[in-house]
Amino acid sequence: MKILGKYSIGLGDRFGHQGSSQLKAIIAASEKGIEITPVWNKSNREHNTIGTQPEDVRIEADSVTKSAGFNKPYFVDADHINLDTVDRFIESSDFFTIDVVSYIGIRASDEEIAQFLSGVEKYTGELKIAGTKLLFKTSKKQIKQIAEKYLFAAKKAWDIYRKIEKVKGNGSFITEVSMDEVAQPQTPVELFFILRMLAGENLPVQTIAPKFSGRFNKGVDYSGDPLLFASEFESDLLVIDYAVKEFGLPGNLKMSIHSGSDKFAIYPHIGSIIKKYDKGIHLKTAGTTWLEEVIGLAESGGEGLDFAREIYITSLEKIEELCAPYVDVIDIRVSSLPSKQEVYGWNSNKFSDSLKHTPGSSDYNPDMRQLVHVAYKLAAIQKKNYFRLLETNEQTVSKCVYENIFNRHICRLFDIK
Repeated sequence: MKILGKYSIGLGDRFGHQGSSQLKAIIAASEKGIEITPVWNKSNREHNTIGTQPEDVRIEADSVTKSAGFNKPYFVDADHINLDTVDRFIESSDFFTIDVVSYIGIRASDEEIAQFLSGVEKYTGELKIAGTKLLFKTSKKQIKQIAEKYLFAAKKAWDIYRKIEKVKGNGSFITEVSMDEVAQPQTPVELFFILRMLAGENLPVQTIAPKFSGRFNKGVDYSGDPLLFASEFESDLLVIDYAVKEFGLPGNLKMSIHSGSDKFAIYPHIGSIIKKYDKGIHLKTAGTTWLEEVIGLAESGGEGLDFAREIYITSLEKIEELCAPYVDVIDIRVSSLPSKQEVYGWNSNKFSDSLKHTPGSSDYNPDMRQLVHVAYKLAAIQKKNYFRLLETNEQTVSKCVYENIFNRHICRLFDIK
């Protein structure tokens, strides 16, 4: 049976050129005593935008691990799939992020809801998380409302799982359930009953991605109260631990933090809490590798800087089109974006420092970073030239990718000095 390691990181590599640099960061962490399972992930939307196929991610992962002599587990994630998109991923993936957001709020049948409620009656009135100080008041009305909101989604997760299992076989892949891309965070009580729903369908979920308070915008730091996040995260962690024992869920079930790239403000809290309870974590870093490619090209100067400038200036012209698919996960202050004229006057250092997420830097511009984050479509339009520049400037680009994953992400999260 496939088992996901205690610590794992989802490594987005939109253009499939940075697998070696990403793996180098994983190996460096191992040398520091932190074993992390790499999971290369790419969504259906990204494949469609760039013109790639899921098997391209498998080829990259297999190739870079073989070249590096990496003989530890690694996975290829079908990122944010549902019933409509899963088919093209089944053959090449062995990790499936089942996204149930579109099914949340659709009501299951009266019979299904009644059956669920009859099985959770003992949790009515008071829900005490054994071994902790957590105590929640519950009511039949509240639990019914949770069932009406989430039970249909849980059953759809099972339908997607069965579709994958029918082809791949039982125990041959990792299952994650994602429900983070919604407006309101799930409460610990909601999470508890959601886990009961998944357990009732015998879904062998190994990671779950809930929604937390605050903003998890693409490629920039967490926006919100880090202490509130820490409280939610700790409560959810304890609820998961209790649900595993109560419902017979997989013993290695752990939290998944989606849009986890660059959330430096909450990394110390995540790190200290998982250390306190000796728990695992799955961190999804997504598109920051694309950003580091642009930074690396800018740092290289010459044609590389010209290309980076062109991407940014064109993104200004097409800002509405580029931002539309990501409107829920970006907050760009247009007034803070440097103008075309300004950027034409920048040298390599000024451009790269404006885009690079270095906390405390006076040059760093998070609005510019978010815009370039969603502008990868512009590079996809001219892939041949883009790939040529990546290969020509490989040393600088790969250094940026490695340092981003290892120094800014892994070292911060796991407190590696």
